[in-house]
Amino acid sequence: MKFGVVTFPGSNCDQDMILALREGMGCETVSLWHKDTSLQGVDMVVLPGGFSYGDYLRSGAIARFSPIMGEVVKHAARGGYVLGVCNGFQILTESGLLPGALLHNESYTFVGKNVYLKAVSPLSPITAGLSETRAYKIPIAHGEGRYHADAETLQSINDNGQVIFRYCDADTAITDAANPNGSTQNIAGIVNKTRNVMGMMPHPERAMDSNLGNTDGFALIESMIGHMVSLAK
Repeated sequence: MKFGVVTFPGSNCDQDMILALREGMGCETVSLWHKDTSLQGVDMVVLPGGFSYGDYLRSGAIARFSPIMGEVVKHAARGGYVLGVCNGFQILTESGLLPGALLHNESYTFVGKNVYLKAVSPLSPITAGLSETRAYKIPIAHGEGRYHADAETLQSINDNGQVIFRYCDADTAITDAANPNGSTQNIAGIVNKTRNVMGMMPHPERAMDSNLGNTDGFALIESMIGHMVSLAK
């Protein structure tokens, strides 16, 4: 599988993601610039975290007009895989590739810490191989991570199994206390209807090195790659 990681002006997690995929997982991984109009034949496009264009309007609102995003939209429409992490998730909602929006944290402060995630639907590449009885410790680092959608959209994504991660505690209990940003229904990640576009606020690429004291991110990335490879056979 070939991955392409997009760098926008202000991206600061692109090299982390490239390292995780290339060195951590042994996958062919190329860097894509926001002005590119070629995806270089990648199987998955990854929109990493950071502060695209300074997030001066809204997080992801300017990045969605970058030339490469036209190609990402086409890639997704063809069934190509897309993963957006943190700012990447925000860009996907701004682009209409995922429903809902990411608003300012309920506290209106930046939150950076380890949180716990529960996989609540196996119907996405990144959760297909995960246990629903285990809490995965994954870092967050954002100021606008509060997932919001109207009642009709929430009903739809819940009915379709499009909610893939919810914030939980270490024992997998989904509680208000375990919600770090006030996200509606503790939603931390979702997938589109065709299940090839995924967005999540936590950073699995930051939990893939024993030197950092956390390797839970391996399980998420391994699930994603394994699922993609199995479908490609």
